[in-house]
Amino acid sequence: MPLHDHFRPPLSRPRRWESFHGRWAVALANDLNRRLPPRFMAENTIHSSQQAEADVIEYDLDPFAPPAAWSPEADAAGGVAVAAPPTRSVELDVGRMSRFAVEVRDAERDYRVAAVVELVSPGNKDRGAKRTAFTGKAVNSLLVGRGLIVVDTVTVRRTNLHDILMRLMGAADQPLGGHLYAAAYAPVPHDERLRLDTWAYPLAVGQPLPTLPLQVLGLGRIQVDLEASYREACEWSRIPD
Repeated sequence: MPLHDHFRPPLSRPRRWESFHGRWAVALANDLNRRLPPRFMAENTIHSSQQAEADVIEYDLDPFAPPAAWSPEADAAGGVAVAAPPTRSVELDVGRMSRFAVEVRDAERDYRVAAVVELVSPGNKDRGAKRTAFTGKAVNSLLVGRGLIVVDTVTVRRTNLHDILMRLMGAADQPLGGHLYAAAYAPVPHDERLRLDTWAYPLAVGQPLPTLPLQVLGLGRIQVDLEASYREACEWSRIPD
């Protein structure tokens, strides 16, 4: 099934891209649950909120994180230290942060997130603050060992979030270019450092979607057939080939 342009006419008028992204996220979750062992569960996460989400960094999932040894009782003053007033406070206008994603959760770790598949929305690429929120959240996931797949089919915004993410990770020497792509990121502990394996492919309207590896924390890598889930979502949405 070739990739369609869901953000411009004629397809965007009778079939809203938000509805299609929701169907695609469900199809991705269903496909993953057919192949994941019972310990893991994939669920689609679809919402539009007024503020950016912030993940709590799970140090017990980070192979390089130091133990959290400080406590108020151990502090010399016997309580929380009083900090000086900030030298500057800045309000970030991130607007409404839409999210269309699939999270793989680990039942043996209190259903913590073990891997994420993100479907980029136009809002994720709209302004600098939104791009920073999206890529910053991605970096946090990678630093605690979660695998990540990002699929960007947004034709109405030309920013390449993959290139921004790679710059944040200190690997900006080979920009992907273009503004449609699918990329997988797998963080791997290596000699007391963190190696990031990446698979990044440009996308084009009219061309098929790739299969990418998703690294699931505590399991390993499984293949995600983007083409199969996209075809299923198109069938549900009555979108012809």
